[in-house]
Amino acid sequence: MDDSGPERRKAGNETRGTLGALVENRVRGPERERRGRTHDAESARRAILDAAEEVFAEHGFDGARVDAIAAIAGYNKSLIFQYFGDKLNLYAEVLRRADRQGTEVQAQVFAILLEDPTITTDAHKFRGLLEIGMNLAFEYLEKNPRILRIITWEQAEGWQSWKKTAGQMNMEDIAQFRVLCSKAQEAGLLRPGADPLLLLLMAEQMYMSYLTSLPLYEMVLPADQASSPETLARVKEHIIEFLIHGILNDPAPKKEQNSP
Repeated sequence: MDDSGPERRKAGNETRGTLGALVENRVRGPERERRGRTHDAESARRAILDAAEEVFAEHGFDGARVDAIAAIAGYNKSLIFQYFGDKLNLYAEVLRRADRQGTEVQAQVFAILLEDPTITTDAHKFRGLLEIGMNLAFEYLEKNPRILRIITWEQAEGWQSWKKTAGQMNMEDIAQFRVLCSKAQEAGLLRPGADPLLLLLMAEQMYMSYLTSLPLYEMVLPADQASSPETLARVKEHIIEFLIHGILNDPAPKKEQNSP
């Protein structure tokens, strides 16, 4: 009896398996290659943006050199120009990335609002929302010192480079904040004539100024431990109180009950 049948079937299965793998590789190979190229491009862009953020923070826009960015990123200048066009567009993308990160932080605040629409009509809840929002904004500044240095450079140079890129920024969060404050204004929570957005920007600038002036405070007020977590928390609390008292109406005084 010929028992070679199972062997032939096994060999046939192996052949079909090999051919199937070849066909699959032929079909999926280009797909994997495209995914690999996409992944490599994303990694390259991220490395270039990280390097650009570092160099712009260290030297400002005018002092930054694309050669230095390329050296830190580990890619040549031609690839930087291929991805971003020129130095200004690269700078704009660094700022847009920071803006997106800031928008994600602010989205946490608006998520709270969506869960409880009564916040804009309740003074206690609205105060709590402002406190949460400002603390998140301050924490973002603490965790992103290079963005803080870029902003400091812009202040020193009259915001000239920022002006050229401002039209590319996402302003939706500002519009959302204005709608939020408009509802609170209608509910009588805000001081008449107060500009909440202006006060918010002033409060952020106050904390930015404190963070960038830490070396000065540590020299002038060494006993205060200006950069300690406790002092930073106290400074944030003071600034938030400044903001809240500038925005919110004073609570109505309680009526005294007449003695019997």
